Amino acid sequence: MRAMRLAIAALALGLAMGCSNASITSPVAGHEYRDAGGASQVAPQGRIEVTEFFWYSCPHCNAFDPYLADWVKSQGSRIEFKRIPVAFHPGDENLQKLYFALELLGKTEQLHSKIFHAIHVEHAHLNDENAIADFVAGQGIDRAAFVSAFQSFSVATMVQHARQSAANFQIDSVPMLVIGGRFVTSPSMAGASLGDEPEVNYYQAAFKVSDWLLAKASK
Repeated sequence: MRAMRLAIAALALGLAMGCSNASITSPVAGHEYRDAGGASQVAPQGRIEVTEFFWYSCPHCNAFDPYLADWVKSQGSRIEFKRIPVAFHPGDENLQKLYFALELLGKTEQLHSKIFHAIHVEHAHLNDENAIADFVAGQGIDRAAFVSAFQSFSVATMVQHARQSAANFQIDSVPMLVIGGRFVTSPSMAGASLGDEPEVNYYQAAFKVSDWLLAKASK
């Protein structure tokens, strides 16, 4: 799995570089996080935008999602949270279109976790438009309205913007968080110095680093 291989690689790199000076409580650029490299984001005044780059087919994104939802809720009005689905393979575009079509219909939050469950627990193959439309209709969404949104110019434009954003922030693995358009972190980056621990500990490391980065971005 691409995401797991990258996580293992990140861990090995961190150990090889002897990151004894890096820690979750005092993150170091190049270890627990990296600068966004000149990319930018806009959020409502008084809030800091936090963006998750994710992939519905990624088991780590699936496992991370409920913990991320709790963390986002704990932030209250401090942040403006959004998600951007990525495509690592040509066939992934349909999953991007699924997310954005639901966003157009205002149904993203209703189905987001159910999509993860369908793919990773029920082993549903949501690879083509018909299978996706059948699944969405089975969740009580009007099929014709969904297909219209799925095939729309608006969704095609959203997919292009998602690709550009992923390129701008150099997203090469998921899940990954962008804080205020200035900093990038992830469970594998934040937890690189933890060693062999349960994956949930990497999630908590990412949230601690994100809290620190939020404080830094607010200054």
